Amino acid sequence: MTNITVTPETKVRPAIERPRLHKVILLNDDYTPREFVVTVLKGEFRMSEEQAHRVMMTAHRRGACVVAVYTRDVAEAKATHGTEAGRRKGYPLLFTTEPEE
Repeated sequence: MTNITVTPETKVRPAIERPRLHKVILLNDDYTPREFVVTVLKGEFRMSEEQAHRVMMTAHRRGACVVAVYTRDVAEAKATHGTEAGRRKGYPLLFTTEPEE
C-alpha cells in the first residue's frame, strides 16, 4: 500500500491596493472675492458656510489650503469644476491636486 499525500490547492488572490488619494488644494489670489470662494466651496465641496469660510481664510492667510482628499479622478474633477466656476465669472480662482503622502 502506498501513502498518497493530497494537498489542497490554494488560490492566490492578488492583494487589492487601495487607490492612492489626492489632495484638492485651494490657492490664494488677490482678486477673487471671498464670498465667491465660499460659494464655490459650499457648492462643489458640500461644505457648510462655516467650514467654507474657515478654508477660504486659511488659504488667504497661508497662501494655500487643503480643501479635501479624494481618489485621483474625483479630486481632479472637483478641482477642475471649482477652477472653471471662477473662470466663468472672470476670476483667477485656482484649485490644484497633488498625491497625498
